[in-house]
Amino acid sequence: MSIALQCQVIGLPRSSWYYTPATETEENLELMRSIDRQYLSTPFYGSRKLAKVLSVNRKRVQRLMRVMGLEAIYPKRRTTRPAKGHKIYPYLLRNLAVTRPNQVWASDITYVPLRHGFLYLVAVMDWYSRYVLSWRLSNTLEGTFCLEALEEALGRARPEIFNTDQGAQFTASSFTGRLEAAGVAISMDGRGRALDNVFVERLWRSVKYEEVYLKDYADGWQAEDSLRNYFRFYCDDRLHQSLSYRTPAAWYQEKDSRDQAHRTKTTATARNKKQPQTEPRGELRHSDRARPFRGSCGSLDQVR
Repeated sequence: MSIALQCQVIGLPRSSWYYTPATETEENLELMRSIDRQYLSTPFYGSRKLAKVLSVNRKRVQRLMRVMGLEAIYPKRRTTRPAKGHKIYPYLLRNLAVTRPNQVWASDITYVPLRHGFLYLVAVMDWYSRYVLSWRLSNTLEGTFCLEALEEALGRARPEIFNTDQGAQFTASSFTGRLEAAGVAISMDGRGRALDNVFVERLWRSVKYEEVYLKDYADGWQAEDSLRNYFRFYCDDRLHQSLSYRTPAAWYQEKDSRDQAHRTKTTATARNKKQPQTEPRGELRHSDRARPFRGSCGSLDQVR
């Protein structure tokens, strides 16, 4: 069967048979790396200042920033734009005291440079302990990889609140519907409030300076293997000053076990109070004597 007939059968224009998708040039890829490094140092720089610092055309910087999903941090009417028809949820974390694991989770997407291209990285993090519950890489901004990361995280625990920005990947009905089905309250950053998700932004800074910029990933396979090792180090071995120089895994596991023990003890106490007294007053029953409570602490799975 000729190529022309094959195209006719599958409904493909003959002229597009030899089409090869255009990719960024090596020069643009190097410029994107420079933009990313500068953006981490000065996230409030817009395309004008970045163009001056890097001595390149402003329109070129604007286009590459759109490809990378970067925007300067400053008050404005619209920052991350949701898809048309997607529901926007209110921001639930204002003045909220986050005091325990699995109270608030957060997620965001960042750009990861490769030697001959780039990828997008999404992560789901526990706000209280900074523990990374799941992450995924993708070569497109379609929402599938975000939903996969969410499914993996929900397979381990369930938060009370899940916070994201207003990006189309997070406002999609498949993503919000999965959270609602799990009974999770949905929170979204306000417009012009890029720092509402500050802990994930801080994670990206650590990932870039401690891992990505120190490596020159040849391809996505190498990036995935190297990031898997880094996230394992970040959660299990890296000390955090804000966690009293403990690791996120230890903080997440210890606090979660304590909360579980407290909830179990509170439930048992409430149940005992509801039981009617059948013995004379003033007589101490054996069940009323103080007994030590022993909670169990399960081991955490390795971070993907």
